Amino acid sequence: MNSGADSLSRDLQSDASVPALLHSLHEHRSSVLSLAANKEHIFSGSQNKDISVWDKKTFTLKRTLQGHTGSVLALEIAKEKDWLFSSSGDSTIRIWCTVDLIPIYVLYPYLETGAGDLFSLAWSPTLQTIYIGCQNTSLQWHDFHESIAPSTSAASSPSLPPSSCADSIALGSGTSTPSTSATVTRKVHKFFDSYPQYERKPADIFARNGTGGTSSPDFVHELCAPVQGYLTILAGNVIDSAHYGYVYCMAILDGNDSVQLATGSGDETVKLWDCLENGPALIHEFECSHGAVLALVAQGDTIYAGCQDGYVQVLDLETKTLVRTIIVQECVDILSMAMIDSDLYTCSADGWVKRWSASFDCMASWKGHDGIALSSIITFRNGSADSGLRLVTGGNDEYIKIWEITSPKPRKDVSQFGQAHAIDGVLPTAENLSIIDTMTYALSKFISIPSVSSSPAHTEDCRQAAIWLKKCLGQLGARASLLPTGESKNPLVLGTFEGKKGDRPKPRVLFYGHYDVIPAPAEGWDSDPFTLTGRNGYLYGRGVTDDKGPIIAIACAAAELLSRRALGLDLVFLIEGEEECGSPGFGEAVRKYKNEIGDIDAILVSNSTWIGEDKPCITYGLRGVVHCALEIFSDLPDLHSGIEGGAVVEPMFDMVRLLANLTDSHRRVQVPGFYDHVRAQTEDEKELYKLLSAVTQRPAASLSSRWREPSLTLHTIEISGPKNATVIPGLVKSQISLRIVPDQDLDTIVKALCAHLESSFETLQSPNKLKIKVEHTADWWLGNLDDHWFEALESAVQDVWGVAPLRIREGGSIPSVPYLEKEFGCHALHLPMGQSSDQAHLPNERMSLENLHKGKVVVEQFLLNIAEKCVPNMRQ
Repeated sequence: MNSGADSLSRDLQSDASVPALLHSLHEHRSSVLSLAANKEHIFSGSQNKDISVWDKKTFTLKRTLQGHTGSVLALEIAKEKDWLFSSSGDSTIRIWCTVDLIPIYVLYPYLETGAGDLFSLAWSPTLQTIYIGCQNTSLQWHDFHESIAPSTSAASSPSLPPSSCADSIALGSGTSTPSTSATVTRKVHKFFDSYPQYERKPADIFARNGTGGTSSPDFVHELCAPVQGYLTILAGNVIDSAHYGYVYCMAILDGNDSVQLATGSGDETVKLWDCLENGPALIHEFECSHGAVLALVAQGDTIYAGCQDGYVQVLDLETKTLVRTIIVQECVDILSMAMIDSDLYTCSADGWVKRWSASFDCMASWKGHDGIALSSIITFRNGSADSGLRLVTGGNDEYIKIWEITSPKPRKDVSQFGQAHAIDGVLPTAENLSIIDTMTYALSKFISIPSVSSSPAHTEDCRQAAIWLKKCLGQLGARASLLPTGESKNPLVLGTFEGKKGDRPKPRVLFYGHYDVIPAPAEGWDSDPFTLTGRNGYLYGRGVTDDKGPIIAIACAAAELLSRRALGLDLVFLIEGEEECGSPGFGEAVRKYKNEIGDIDAILVSNSTWIGEDKPCITYGLRGVVHCALEIFSDLPDLHSGIEGGAVVEPMFDMVRLLANLTDSHRRVQVPGFYDHVRAQTEDEKELYKLLSAVTQRPAASLSSRWREPSLTLHTIEISGPKNATVIPGLVKSQISLRIVPDQDLDTIVKALCAHLESSFETLQSPNKLKIKVEHTADWWLGNLDDHWFEALESAVQDVWGVAPLRIREGGSIPSVPYLEKEFGCHALHLPMGQSSDQAHLPNERMSLENLHKGKVVVEQFLLNIAEKCVPNMRQ
């Protein structure tokens, strides 16, 4: 039942990981809606309005607490007072003594039945306050600090029991009379305060309907043990419209210095409140956006929110950010959660219970109930920490299940998993995936999707890759969404890792990458191109270095900083799905969704490789490109050379002559004005090329010609017809490209190329026709080496690798880089992660584990450097 390919959470369970079912308790013809436990008892609140008290040692029913007239929706223990709070669909909170198992008080919410169902309770030992979440969207509370005398109604009842509860009959400041009064007033209830019909008396608070009855000694309820007082929450102890939906769940964070309350609602939010003497004050609101929040647990500075659509949102309280999303089972409500140390247990509407580790991996999954798993708690076997742990779950199958569980192992740093292990062979599976770090595991999922953008057969694969990446970023802590780019085009993936809030504006960095890959024919591969395979320290698979590996590494870097509360900026992911086929629709989509992307201060790219094998590099320049398709054709069909040879002007000869006119015998491009604005080489560049020549053992002139000089390439010549030696083709096609450099103007070069081709063809005086189509263009890019952003990146590389990075340029083009610079008015930075032998676009594409891990750490350090030293650009 694990969500598999949709989730980063690995399935690491085994047969031994499913806990043993210790015992089952049967709630006759009733769903188990709520659970609580103390040292001696398990308390279960049911749909049939009663609270069952089960003996922990013998698993027998000890008492049934009756009094509610609606389903018992929540139970809460006040351990230090020996109290049990219960809330119900009857709009009351009842307080019971857990020692003598008798009722003590009835607490009415403000507006009484107007509050509706009382879904949730939370008790603060520090503040001695109970908090109630209501159906009418209000948050209410009652303080039990200040003592007053027992109520008049209690005075006429049997004497208080000789137990610890007798000392606890201290009513709080939330009563409806001053603390000096000897009575507690409340509104008369037409049912509870009515006399027998034959007495024909109006209802009043002293009626005590039914107190004269008898009951078996094993079953004590309100009819034979009346409550000792009635309380009413004051109007001042209410926050109306605390949410825009029912307040389904709450969690208390009772610290030494402060008390905070988390509330979850049907409005898809979690709100954090600072609990002060005069009531809760809203601190922060988390947008969960995955359906109603139905369950909450808190651990340290982290809140786990279980949502209606099967997601658990992991929320960090210090930074007020979403740090992770766990996909439990999509579209299956999470109705209850329980937590012990770093282990989280989730109970879902399909009856399944799952255990999640500190690294958010699924360690166990089992069918807990034949129906809906509605409630859960974790309790000690006999109340002491060394007595063993038990998970108690309740369902609508009328059963309470008691599972024997173990304490989790000490929390490990997720970022360290697997780094000390060499991988030699195919990636491990469920038995030993624990040695594989989250980054490598996520990459294995990403690589398995054949997102080949140039093939219509893989259109759906590209869409699935986008959906998977959106979920991946979301689980790592980003706010993620898909942005359409037009009909029959692959969507953009937008994800934002939000940094911690501070006193000054945060920088915003955009990371650009692409999730699409080029085709991967099986010929030449030593392993399946779409199965990530580890061999001799390298990971092999299509896209591992171009560009899926860098995407995952940088996402994990952001997640790592989030988990350490060290992300001091916003990192915006903008990942496209058609870079390998010219990025159609990319620019238009960016302009359309620019508000969603937001202001950007710098652009980070990682889509190339080093110049060698062991020297880290930073790329500071790319050539631009002009792709052009040519066609020469006659009005005649394909002809036989033996019949028509010499009688017609053949399109092939025209094409050969036309292409020959593009360069001279020294390979210089003959397009007029082509070299007029090429930027001259500086002395600093000459020195740099000498250094790089020594490193690469390649002539400096060769490096210069590849990186900073323009060029022309003839790619293909294609002909119509059967392509045998007797045919004169009636149509000849060719593809050429120009690579341009600073300071050539792209539009000027395109116009000059087209004009030169047309004039050259005219000189042939051919009856055939020429068609020119410029299919794709991209401008050149040159980074700013004196920019403080570049200095921050260079410093990060040196810190991680121990050597200063080489400054290199690339002969290839990334069209989106110069475009994004112009669109957002900021500089771009290019961090290559792979080695020169990584075989991007070739069989056996690969990336070393060392480069992948250190690339992630470089990005972490770069983001830290930026947050510390760089400030946002001036924004309108």
